[in-house]
Amino acid sequence: MTDTRAFEATPDDAGVRLDHFLAARMPDLSRSQIQRLIREGRVLVDGQQFKSGAPVTPGMHIVIDVPPAQPSSLTAEDLPLTVLYEDDDLLVVDKPAGMVVHPGAGHRQGTLVNALLHHAEGLSGIGGEERPGIVHRLDRGTSGLMVVAKHDAAHRELSRQFQTREVEKRYLALVWGQVEAGRKIDLPIGRDPKDRQKMSTRARHAREAVTRIVRTEKFRGVTLVEVAIDTGRTHQIRVHLAAIQHPIAGDVTYGGVRRHMAADVRPLGRLERPFLHAHTLSFTHPRDGRRMTFESPSPQDLQDVLKALRAAQGTT
Repeated sequence: MTDTRAFEATPDDAGVRLDHFLAARMPDLSRSQIQRLIREGRVLVDGQQFKSGAPVTPGMHIVIDVPPAQPSSLTAEDLPLTVLYEDDDLLVVDKPAGMVVHPGAGHRQGTLVNALLHHAEGLSGIGGEERPGIVHRLDRGTSGLMVVAKHDAAHRELSRQFQTREVEKRYLALVWGQVEAGRKIDLPIGRDPKDRQKMSTRARHAREAVTRIVRTEKFRGVTLVEVAIDTGRTHQIRVHLAAIQHPIAGDVTYGGVRRHMAADVRPLGRLERPFLHAHTLSFTHPRDGRRMTFESPSPQDLQDVLKALRAAQGTT
């Protein structure tokens, strides 16, 4: 059955490319998939067909018809997979750092999707052939909780909850400098104008992004923060914390790696990835309406760095 979704452009969307507009609202589809649907005439803007690069204007009514997904031809792989919860509708998994969520250029195997295909048959196909079951994503270097849809009805409802901000996500991060709890970072995010592989708060075409620091534990030179995100932009937490001059320790892309460190923060040199972990995930069950909350303790690599940091600073 075709999945029809409708959106209305707001003043914040003025000038944004049509494919970028839809990609921001449909994280379960890749931009290439959206571009293909536009070419096939499955996207109508005020009843007319537009090209992928056409700029949207406020008030535009955009309808996209997503056809039934084809069975995935990806290889199922027997990879380690930590499943915290599973029923007929969904799974909640704890993704390890270093694992890519779905196949893409340079990553055809060893992804979370490959592991999921081995674990569960008939995953939701709305995400496309390369993203069965995937409702949202975590960066390769980020560990933590993800919900995966087993069928299309669950996928549609979970995607709706993400879009309407009914899903609560909290992360733990270790950042450079001293940060106060209660701080709200409200800076739009888009593609970095100088580096298309990065995101930036200085992008010409950016979308609303809100990050809140809800709890802190201070050390000399660094702060352990608990972060809640009200939106889910690509690299959001990493970009926002870097934008306020408190990049995440170990984040090579956004300035979180220091060559010269004082002795009491030297344990951070052990980090092989950003100190970022998705530790809490809350959503409403798509079938029975139960509010479900899951928690994941920090993985061992982050625990070891934090333990060594406390020892170096005499706070153990």
